[in-house]
Parts: sequence; C-alpha cells; structure tokens
Amino acid sequence: MLHTMPTEKASAWRARLADPMFAAICALGVGQITAWGTTYYCLGVLAGPISTDTGWSRSLVFFGFTIALLSMGAVSVWAGRLIDRYGARTVMVLGTLLVALGLFALSMVRSEAAYLAVWAFLGAGMRLVLYDAAFAALVQVAPSRGRMAISYLTLFGAFASTVFWVIGHYLNELLGWRQTLAAFAAIHLVVCLPLNWFGLAWRETENRSTTPAEKARAARDGGPLAGRARSMALALFALVMSLNGFVFGVMSVHLVPLLEATGLTAAAAVWVASLKGFAQFGGRVVEIFFGSNLRAITVGRIAIGVLPLSFVVLLLARGNLHAIIAFTLVMGAAQGVITIVRGAVPLALFGPNGYGAVLGLIATPVVVVNATAPTIFAMIVDRWGWQAAELVLLTTSAASWIAIELMSRWYERQHAAARER
Repeated sequence: MLHTMPTEKASAWRARLADPMFAAICALGVGQITAWGTTYYCLGVLAGPISTDTGWSRSLVFFGFTIALLSMGAVSVWAGRLIDRYGARTVMVLGTLLVALGLFALSMVRSEAAYLAVWAFLGAGMRLVLYDAAFAALVQVAPSRGRMAISYLTLFGAFASTVFWVIGHYLNELLGWRQTLAAFAAIHLVVCLPLNWFGLAWRETENRSTTPAEKARAARDGGPLAGRARSMALALFALVMSLNGFVFGVMSVHLVPLLEATGLTAAAAVWVASLKGFAQFGGRVVEIFFGSNLRAITVGRIAIGVLPLSFVVLLLARGNLHAIIAFTLVMGAAQGVITIVRGAVPLALFGPNGYGAVLGLIATPVVVVNATAPTIFAMIVDRWGWQAAELVLLTTSAASWIAIELMSRWYERQHAAARER
C-alpha cells in the first residue's frame, strides 16, 4: 500500500507530461510572457530612454505603438485565415521570426520615419504570436478542451509586464535601450522559436474519450451557430468586445494618471496600479475553479457586468485609498476574466472549425479601438477634465454590459427555436 501511492502519482504525472494540451500550455505560456513583455509592454520602461537618447517626443515614441496596433488590426482577418489553412504552429513560428526581426530593426533605427515603419512591421508579427494566435493554437491542439486550455494559458500572460518591465529596466541600465531591444530579439529566436515549434508538435487523438465534465460543459454551451445566426452573433460579440476594448485600451496607458486624478500621490498611484496584474491573475484563477461549471457566455456576462460597478466605486472614491484599491482590484480581476471570455465565447458559439478566422474577424475592430482609445481619452481629459473622462469609462463599460446581456437573451432564443425544430 505504501508503494502504491507514489507509483500512482508518478503514473499521473507521466500521463500529464504526455498530454499534448499540457505541453502546449507550458510552451505557449513562456512564449506569451515573452511575446507580450517584449512587444506590447516594452515601451513601459523603454519609452523614456528612447525619447532621451533620440530627442524624439514621447508622444511620437508612443505613436509607434499605436501604429503597431493598427497594423495588427489590418492583418487580423488574413492572419486568422492563415492559421486555419496552415496551422497555428507554422504561423506562430513565422510570427516569432517577424517579431525578432522587427525588434532588431527597432534597435537600429535612426530616423522618426524608420521608427514608425518598423512598428508597423512589428505589429504584423505581433498579430501572429499574441493571444488570438495562441488561443487558436490551443484549440487546434486540444479541440475538446479548448476553453480549459485558454483559461490556463492566460495565467501565464498576467505576468508579462511584471517580468519584462524588470528585465527591460535592468538591461537598459546595463546596456542601453538599443541593446535591450536586440537582446529581446535574441530571446525570441532562442526561447520562443523552439517552444512554438516543439510545444505545438502534437495534438490530442481523435479517439480520445471525453470526460463527463467535458460532456456536461458541451451540453451547457450548446452546438455551434450556423448561417444568419452565426453572422449576427459575430457582429454582436465584436460590438461587446470593442466597447470593452475602449476601456482596456485606456487602462493600459492611463491607469496611473487616472489614479493620481482621484487624489493619490504619484508614488501611491504607481503602487496601487501595480496591483492590477495580481488582480488579473486572481480573476483568472477564480474562473478556472468556479467558472468552469458555467457557460462561457455566462462568465462573460458576470465579468463584463462587474466592470461598470468598479467605475462607480472610482467615481465615489474621492481620494479614499481603500476605495481606489477596491476599484483597481475589481477592474483588474474583471479584465483578467474578459481576456478568457474573448477566446472562450467564440469557441462555444462557433465551434473549433474556422476558429482562427472567427477570432481574426472579431479582433479587427477590437484592436483598432484599443489603438485609438488612449488618444481619444486624452482629448476628453484635456477638453472636459478627469471627472467627465471617468463618466465616459463608466458609460462605455455599461454599454458593453448591456450589449452582452442583449446578446445572451438573443442567443437563448436561437437555441430555444433550434430545440423546437
């Protein structure tokens, strides 16, 4: 009996290590931390050094990132179709090569025009390696457990800024911003390239037995939509995610000054804002343990519904530190879960076939809104002040919640009609 338990545990671990989904999550997890940290978040620590060294304005430095996001939106549908046609493994390897080349080119630029052009090129590579591509990769590896795999993968992504802001700051102090970007390029070639190639090399077998929990989850979510209902659901969910994308885009850039506007000192605002990453991770852990028993669209309704409540707390905070911390934690947790929803709901609504193209269609307006939101929000602040800007965030998040509530009721009617037929 004493020897049975260790043997059973060893067998369980061997089975887990041999599971294609487990291998893919681990490989993509490290890859997503690296990809997000070296591209999406890199200007968090390198914008200042770039501006100081080149003499370019900080607005121009950040405008490069805006161009990258617009480039992501421009190639999004094309990228999704490539994933469906050639497989996410091939596309993500290509994307890794493009990102490495883009980061190295960025380290060499000497003119403003070249700087902006390289960001446009880098944006195309980013679309091939960030979450939408990774979600599609997991669904191709383990179509019967796609939602579970997406939830676990996002746990890794929560640490991207935390890890690479530290690494980027240290490398910049030691080597300078140009060498830091060159080092980031090398990391993609040495770390991400083999992880994407070998981690996505296997897929679950077609005759894999489905567990009772997986069968129950599939029954709750219902079958994939088709025809006109499919097109309507695509449009509605893209609207939901675009409205939420405005809030996400603003929070990615303006969270610290927003907290300062509530009455916090600069140091306190930075400290409180840093809690957002931990809240995102916590929200995703809660979704894994409790949300797995709910339909994907129900999880979306809860997460998106909580978001406007957080902005009500912010509006009423009036400099109260505890209320501002509560806002940051609730907002961060909601955004963390919404990242899962962005991949899980389309999988439930449309199924694994053509999943890459579906994510590409949804991502196009979302990325464009993400790119323009910080500038629009800054214009609102300059024109009408911070309180009006906070009301805009509340209104937009509330509109996103109303949109997913209407979508959910429409979806229920579709399935009720299908059952009657």
